Amino acid sequence: MLQDRYGNALSTQSSAARDAYVEGVDLLIAANYGADDAFQRAVEADPDFALGHAALARALQISARGADAVEAIGTAERLAKHASAREQGHVAALAPLIRGDGPTAYARILDHVAEHPRDALIVQPCTGVFGLIGFSGQPGREAEQLAFLHGLAPHYGDDWWFGSVYAFAQIEAGQTNTAVGTIEKSLAQHPRNAHGAHIRAHIYYERGETEAGFSYIDKWRADYDKRAPLFCHVSWHVAVWALETGAEPRAWEVIEADVMPGTTWGPPINVLTDSASFLLRAEMTGAKRRPELWRKVSTYAAEMFPNPGVAFADLHAALAHAMAGNADALKKIISDAKGPAGDLVAAFGDGFGAFAREDWQQVIADFSPVMSAHERLGGSRAQRDLLEFALVNAHLKSGHTDEAHRLLAMRRPAKAGAHPVAGL
Repeated sequence: MLQDRYGNALSTQSSAARDAYVEGVDLLIAANYGADDAFQRAVEADPDFALGHAALARALQISARGADAVEAIGTAERLAKHASAREQGHVAALAPLIRGDGPTAYARILDHVAEHPRDALIVQPCTGVFGLIGFSGQPGREAEQLAFLHGLAPHYGDDWWFGSVYAFAQIEAGQTNTAVGTIEKSLAQHPRNAHGAHIRAHIYYERGETEAGFSYIDKWRADYDKRAPLFCHVSWHVAVWALETGAEPRAWEVIEADVMPGTTWGPPINVLTDSASFLLRAEMTGAKRRPELWRKVSTYAAEMFPNPGVAFADLHAALAHAMAGNADALKKIISDAKGPAGDLVAAFGDGFGAFAREDWQQVIADFSPVMSAHERLGGSRAQRDLLEFALVNAHLKSGHTDEAHRLLAMRRPAKAGAHPVAGL
């Protein structure tokens, strides 16, 4: 019987379908361009291949083609009735994720991987800071992510993909030095794994190695397909480091060409969060406010995330609406905030409103009580530095210089020196 790269048996007799499926899985888990095309070839080679349709659904979901993804997973469910028990479980675990029911998907995934730990395409949605654990809104989710992957590590050995996601969990749990060895092994096997390069960039960031990180990810990005899922976010890293090294024109060039709405393709959550985050970071270095760009991001947020429910997106939408002067949209996010981290969205939303008004004492009052819980919002530590820097900036604007330095030294010691984005 034909198998995938992880040794799982596949219910297809078509070598062409199997080869296209394996290619697609590797493209998807490396965040490289072309996964949906590969899965399409798989199901064309064998229209009855249930896992081919399920994988296509996941690729379409990542490409923000939700309706097409739902159609594809429906086909997979129909065909899975004639597949193996593993493949039936695979489709059953993936189906609620495609339809937007994260809690059900997570419960099914945990059950499935307990029996089939090397079913990588089912493990994948639970990895990274935007995954089912990363966006759970629960306290301790960084530790939970690491524990989940630590339990699976013996089943994957030195696999390049697993090493990359394991390294990210180590970084976010504070095991940065351990993560160096993990990610270097991964990248040695697959240097063009976009997740691997992205995670290597996070290690540079967490260590405060700004020049080295900027040089590394800027060079790596040069050969990365602009249509790939991580291109927008990798570009954000380039722009942030350009800003921190004083290369402001370069930072704006990258943001306006490769991150802002309407300039490049990227998952909507990345376009929104990376655009809004950079604009505020730029202002905190002393750059002049760009009202037209804030309005552009606010409009995009209202179109793509009209109803609150995804905390990390809602946080950045609130920021964009506040800075654009879109009071009604900001009020809606604050009043309608929901989900496990809705309380934090409302508090930080109020704080961003105060930031836009330059009411620094109110920023401090809104942010300070909830800063210790912002892990629950999701995203990486590097991304949530936006909140750390905003609070530090408010203290500086209020004349609390000693408190600003104390906060940064206590909460983000690698950034505790003179740091332009923190306003120091």
